Amino acid sequence: MDLPQFRLCTAPASDWTVALVSLWHQGKNDWTRAHDTLQDAVGADADWVHAHLHRVEGDATNAAYWYRRARQPIPSAQLSFAAEWDQIASALLRNTQN
Repeated sequence: MDLPQFRLCTAPASDWTVALVSLWHQGKNDWTRAHDTLQDAVGADADWVHAHLHRVEGDATNAAYWYRRARQPIPSAQLSFAAEWDQIASALLRNTQN
């Protein structure tokens, strides 16, 4: 699946990782559901999405913690939330194809 197909999905697929499900919910403007989906998730992909969610929330300190756990750089302030969402989704989708 590529990014345009992912965006067009009307519901999460049963074979998606928890990170992809969470990111999909965020893409549908449901921050709370996206965050709730990740509450007990472990792993770098989930941590990366968690970081993005806290960046969107405006909690820079908490976001920085999750970026460190995910071993991902903290994005510059110039990177829009939408552009970061695209980057994360593209990377996670590539990971599912490997």
